[in-house]
Amino acid sequence: MNADTVIELGRQAMNVTVLLAAPLLLSALAAGLMIGMFQAATQIQDMTLSFIPKLVVLVMVLGLAGPWMLRQLIDYTTQLFEMIPGLVG
Repeated sequence: MNADTVIELGRQAMNVTVLLAAPLLLSALAAGLMIGMFQAATQIQDMTLSFIPKLVVLVMVLGLAGPWMLRQLIDYTTQLFEMIPGLVG
């Protein structure tokens, strides 16, 4: 196993990580922006007003995107396990 292989494996791992984190992070960002605009318009500065809706949005997105995220992770892990004999020998 040479340096190029290690770098490629690291790049693939980072790609999968970004792909799995993107739906949750983008939905939390969108929810936070909407809640922030609502709080600015109504001047309600309650911390639970921003926390609870974000949590609900994240649970919904995880419920919707969870099977896809799990499939991506299983595919990557399977691919990695199948590459082990070629990496060692």
